[in-house]
Amino acid sequence: MSTNAEIVVGENAQRRVGVVETASREKTRKVTIQYVAKHPKYGKYVRKRTVLHVHDATNASGVGDRVEIAECRPISRTKRWTIVRVVEKAAGRIDPVFETDTGKRRK
Repeated sequence: MSTNAEIVVGENAQRRVGVVETASREKTRKVTIQYVAKHPKYGKYVRKRTVLHVHDATNASGVGDRVEIAECRPISRTKRWTIVRVVEKAAGRIDPVFETDTGKRRK
């Protein structure tokens, strides 16, 4: 859809920090921004989230990374944000290792 032109982010563009939820598509990430809002009637604080489709031109981010995103021109039907930088890389996922013959977890 979009051309190979460089995506320009204005200095007054809205910026947010979120966590990459999925990274299965090429140059596209799904970023979740979580926040707490007060319920208008009951006054209880409720956890809410915003899910955005974000453009990642270099495929530098992965699942679990904390990224800074900025609003930009429409890139596709759902993408209006682009990744500015990776704030914090996610710690590597650790899978439990099992012994081959006993089936018990190694310590």
